[in-house]
Amino acid sequence: MTDAQETAADSPLRTTGGAPPDDVETAPIPLLEPRDGIPPVIADDASLAEVIAAFAAGTGPVAVDAERASGYRYGQRAYLVQLRREGAGTALIDPVACPDLSALSEAISDAEWVLHAATQDLPCLREIGMVPTRLFDTELAGRLAGFPRVGLGAMVESVLSFILEKGHSAVDWSTRPLPEPWLRYAALDVELLVDLRDALEKELERQGKLEWARQEFDAIASAPPPEPRKDPWRRTSGMHKVRRRRQMAAVRELWQARDRIAQRRDVSPGKVLGDAAIVEAALALPPNVHVLATLNGFGHRMGRRQLEQWQAAIDRAKALPEAELPQPGQPVTGPPPPRAWADKDPAAAARLSAARAAVSALAEQLTMPQENLISPDTVRRLCWEPPKPVEEETVASALAGYGARAWQVEQITPVLVKALSVKGVQSP
Repeated sequence: MTDAQETAADSPLRTTGGAPPDDVETAPIPLLEPRDGIPPVIADDASLAEVIAAFAAGTGPVAVDAERASGYRYGQRAYLVQLRREGAGTALIDPVACPDLSALSEAISDAEWVLHAATQDLPCLREIGMVPTRLFDTELAGRLAGFPRVGLGAMVESVLSFILEKGHSAVDWSTRPLPEPWLRYAALDVELLVDLRDALEKELERQGKLEWARQEFDAIASAPPPEPRKDPWRRTSGMHKVRRRRQMAAVRELWQARDRIAQRRDVSPGKVLGDAAIVEAALALPPNVHVLATLNGFGHRMGRRQLEQWQAAIDRAKALPEAELPQPGQPVTGPPPPRAWADKDPAAAARLSAARAAVSALAEQLTMPQENLISPDTVRRLCWEPPKPVEEETVASALAGYGARAWQVEQITPVLVKALSVKGVQSP
């Protein structure tokens, strides 16, 4: 049993199944009910004010989670926000009825927020005014600590020896009213987050990685919102089949038409028209709706009006002058794909091979995924254009310039210097 599991076994957790058995490693307990019951959903200003006061008066970290309606609604907005804090209990807030939670965010701004996979929830929380100043990410902590499975259910089971029911993770959270089983599930998602955080903190400290984790958490909390993705239509599934520029234009026109419709109807774009249908239509470039209707995804269930709007998008692509057709591929801002290195720059290919082997060996030694030790993109950039001369100071400076945290620079610099300095590898 790890120190983290011992911490969990000693914590005063309660379930309907009773206290944990002595052999918690082999007999995890299903967590069936929140310890304080299912709280009412907060959906008005007066109730929200009470929650804000209660959480401001609470103590310790605040467990935070959000539920979205991915695959059902347009965008990634939050449809339920769950919080739990010592002295305040659990709160379930409807952000549709209470769309501005900035006052709540301010009330708990001095507390550490505990989230699982924080980067997934922070964008939708930011939209409703909730932005942490400090956080602890239990998924990332699990990765750094070397846990093989880092989903919330797996972490709770392996660290705390409780089983979370995960049957409602992919439901349509925009449903109103939310069914009681869903609310129970939502409350249980924050029930043990602080307990998990405490256990993982002790495990990270035992492994000498706690400061590393803190640097990672600080980087997440201070990161600016991501820039909007350029040419998002290029990520259409199956896009690799589309080679001609006119066909690419058809993908773009169909994707943009679909996005406008999905946004207007507030539904997932995939429910309007599938990616496979977009690609098939772009490849075929049908001359009229009759031919379009014979393609997969445009069958008998689709009405004449819908067919006409998709045909109109295809016709717009056909009518574009050559100068306005999209260029194949996206502008390359970094190194070329590694598969091309051997031909373009054999020395760079050798550097990359040596560096990858060194990073892999160190990650295994530190018991963590390679991508958490250092970004693969950073390694590629460094190997394509290594600093001159290749020495610890210049490599460390380059790593920091690519956004590596101080702990990463300290750990990875010596092995990268060695990899880039292998005879016949270092650039002239």
